[in-house]
Amino acid sequence: MSYTDCIVFLLAKAYQKSQNNLKNRLKPYGLTAVQALILEVLWEEDGLTAGEIAKRLVLDNATVSGVLDRLSDAEWIIKQTDPEDKRVLRIYIAPKAKAMEPQLMEERTRANDEIMNGFTMEERVVLKRLLRDFL
Repeated sequence: MSYTDCIVFLLAKAYQKSQNNLKNRLKPYGLTAVQALILEVLWEEDGLTAGEIAKRLVLDNATVSGVLDRLSDAEWIIKQTDPEDKRVLRIYIAPKAKAMEPQLMEERTRANDEIMNGFTMEERVVLKRLLRDFL
């Protein structure tokens, strides 16, 4: 089998292309793709713990912890102790992230559209289903 037929190669190249697209779109905002994903999770449900975020994004806790530190330093999120359980740290969207949500979601939509350009609607549905099943 040629490397050009190898699924590992094809997935790696598709990943590189899609991540570079998104990376270039997020660069003006000072965000990485993982940081933007975490913000999206929090826009969906604010006040999650780091562990809950990690589970939703299928990432390890150590990775999420470091990303949350950088998001906090850049004032995209606010970390607060849970008032009912002082051992629990909850993550909230900061005003900066609330204000930027429409622009950042538009950037992601544009990246998505650019990547999926050339696929029929049926191909898009099948590709997404196959990738979800792979997770």
